[in-house]
Amino acid sequence: MMKQRLIYLTTVLCSILFLLVGNWIASDDMPQFEGIYQDRSVVARVEGILSRQSAAQEIGGIRYGRGTNILFAAEILDGEEKGQLVTAIQNVDPESPTQLREVKAGDKIILAYNPVEGAEVVWMLGEYVRTDALAVFGLIFAAALVLFGRRKGLNTLLSLGFTCLAIFVVFIPSILSGKNIYLWSVITCVYVIAMTLLIVEGPNQKCLCASIGCCAGLAVSGGLTLLCDHFLQLTGMVDENAMYLKYLVEDDPIDLKAIIFAAILVGAMGAIMDVAMSLASSLCELHEKAPECPAPVLFSSGITIGRDMMGTMANTLVLAYIGSSLSLTLLLVAYSRSTVALLNREMIVVEILQALVGSAGILLTIPLTSLISAIIYTRASRHHESAAPPAAPQDLPPAAEKDCGQL
Repeated sequence: MMKQRLIYLTTVLCSILFLLVGNWIASDDMPQFEGIYQDRSVVARVEGILSRQSAAQEIGGIRYGRGTNILFAAEILDGEEKGQLVTAIQNVDPESPTQLREVKAGDKIILAYNPVEGAEVVWMLGEYVRTDALAVFGLIFAAALVLFGRRKGLNTLLSLGFTCLAIFVVFIPSILSGKNIYLWSVITCVYVIAMTLLIVEGPNQKCLCASIGCCAGLAVSGGLTLLCDHFLQLTGMVDENAMYLKYLVEDDPIDLKAIIFAAILVGAMGAIMDVAMSLASSLCELHEKAPECPAPVLFSSGITIGRDMMGTMANTLVLAYIGSSLSLTLLLVAYSRSTVALLNREMIVVEILQALVGSAGILLTIPLTSLISAIIYTRASRHHESAAPPAAPQDLPPAAEKDCGQL
């Protein structure tokens, strides 16, 4: 127990060190991107509605503009103007596809500073503050996770926090600063796998088996991505966001094909880790219930369990990628007259590639995790039996023999 606690604390300290040092290295020479966006916004609370007036104006007998302008008073809650009461405006256009609902007293909003020459009102409604509701949902999720998982629930929250920090504090800065995306995506994935399994599961046989299976699955996913990149002739221009990213740093453009590699690797990592850990845990439980079963039987059982997992996890990957870009997929299908042209669009090809490569990684993870688990679990049992003092000979109970034979 003391050894496990020591390894747990060491993992946490190493994770903190990885985040600090990784951020320092990854952020080195990262541009500040100053002057790209001049948006200035503050958080405010609506105090009351001042007036409502038509937004249409008549110039030369022609009416311009539409909708209604709502003037309201708001108190700024942050920044240099904190505590000040300002007048802001919201344009309500019923025909706008992204129209926000009308403000009312008590709403917590984001005001955008938009000075226009000759205008008396320089603050406009930007967005509603949605992070408060998200924080409540997050706290409910965390409470449910701890209530159900107890100590493992707490460890899950801790590993989830380290994972998010690794992505936003280390991985993303490394991309923006022009580092090797292939290398840093692999470093991030290996760190997340090792940290998650050690914190959630601890230093045991299941952790070792799942780690080996995860690394093998990721290696297959990365290799297939590089191979398919050559044959599919990808450019990385999957949408307009990729174009903006391409010219974010004009002197040293970001490698968009490397972004695809990183997206596939990070996206497949969660599913591969899930399969490897579930399979290693299942075989460990099976071995504890029937310790007399030999390695071939455990391996065969792992393959059988893995087949069932493979069917559902492949669907999970496909549905997750389709769901994440459903709106754009609907538009492409609606405006594409040729199915062949649609299926050859790079965005669709990349989505399909992500699902196929992730499924291929899972496909290799299953037999390798099963094999490693069968060898390690049975070898550990033989080691304990040889180290234990000799006992009186005892026949195997018929029930246990029957169970072992049916596996």
